[in-house]
Amino acid sequence: MHKIYDLVTFTFDPLHHFWEKDSTQRAVAGFLVVVFVLALIVIEMKRQGWITGQLAPMIPTSHFMAINLAFTLVLVLEVVGLIFTLPCSISKSVGKQFEILALILLRDAFKTLADFPEPIAITGHETELWMLISDGCGAVVIFCLLGVYGLLRRNLDETLKGGTPLFKFVAAKKLVALVMLAIFVGMGLQNGLHVLRGEHPYHFFKNFYTVLIFSDIMLVLIAQRFLPEFRAVFRNSGFALATLLIRLALTAPPFYNVAIGIGSAAFACLLTLVYNIFYSSNSKYVQRRT
Repeated sequence: MHKIYDLVTFTFDPLHHFWEKDSTQRAVAGFLVVVFVLALIVIEMKRQGWITGQLAPMIPTSHFMAINLAFTLVLVLEVVGLIFTLPCSISKSVGKQFEILALILLRDAFKTLADFPEPIAITGHETELWMLISDGCGAVVIFCLLGVYGLLRRNLDETLKGGTPLFKFVAAKKLVALVMLAIFVGMGLQNGLHVLRGEHPYHFFKNFYTVLIFSDIMLVLIAQRFLPEFRAVFRNSGFALATLLIRLALTAPPFYNVAIGIGSAAFACLLTLVYNIFYSSNSKYVQRRT
């Protein structure tokens, strides 16, 4: 079993290092700029009637869809970053998922712009305007709660110290991350094939977040093997519930999605606050009991 842990570690660490390198991040950022500019050019060519044939129906006519494409690619990159944070603490992984939720709400706000005419006008599109405002304000509130969550998370104590148990624990989570990375790539290729065949693609991020729920449960079970204490099990299970609420927010209708998303972020903050006050090893109440 130890050889499996070593193999997983030697496979995961180089991939993680490559992704986090400054040169990789700069190349990816440059790629996003190029794709955004090309999308604007192709959409304008479609509007001018220069693109016809089988490709024409696949190209939108609203320039705002180029913004949607750019934010979709940003989300793809953030999801990859989320996968690489899975071997870290569950609390950090949850924070990353809230970051993605905030970006999804912003993307939905820009996506709503595609329903407006060019040049943009509000008349006759009041409902879309309120949806845009709701998604944008929801993203800002979650962004604010993320700041609170980050401050609270700093006080979370690590109940598992260094040594062989910690190495096995992290290696087990890296194995889950590698499986999630393979599923992510597979789902992306499958969705790309749907587009090339002229078929309607499925909601990639919603489906992948469903898979993430199962990975979160797996991480909770793995953590229970190494951290069987009640406080750790309850905390990790609570974080898994927060990710389930995120999944519900992604599938909820307009306005409800924002309320559920904000509620999930507030729930994670409350859970972390209660843990820090009553169950953390640094808590004065714990010190009094011991």
